[in-house]
Amino acid sequence: MDGGLILRPATADDDAALLALDVGEPGTGFPSVFARQRDSFFGDHSPADTIVAVRDAEVVGYLSLTHPTSLPENAHVFAVEGFTVRPGLRGRGIGRALLDEAARVARAAGGTKLSLGVLATNPGARTVYEKAGFIVEGVQVGEFVIDGEPVDGLLMARTL
Repeated sequence: MDGGLILRPATADDDAALLALDVGEPGTGFPSVFARQRDSFFGDHSPADTIVAVRDAEVVGYLSLTHPTSLPENAHVFAVEGFTVRPGLRGRGIGRALLDEAARVARAAGGTKLSLGVLATNPGARTVYEKAGFIVEGVQVGEFVIDGEPVDGLLMARTL
């Protein structure tokens, strides 16, 4: 992990920095779509649901956790709702540190499984997830259309 990295729960003061990180890169995922649809990063959820990575007093990444449903039978599952690291800082262990912290937080809250979705066209993210112990549990064939082309969604998870 990056030696100068601090992981902490987000606060309302992180809103603008997190929204700026959500611009994303074309074809790699949802952040660019969601950022265009809102003025606040937090919207309907609490800052406490998001872990931020801070380096040199600057937010350089985040991971948001949620439950995939409100059903008590599904309460043991936590889902990665959003996740990114500033493009110029990728490959330095920041993403892995965020995933490991999310697993720790979920486990401490009684979670036994951590799940997420990723586009098949995002091999960089898939590699990070696989190195963190995630496996593909399902493929949503043609689930998305990006630039006029069908793109598969992958459902990935790891046991905690």
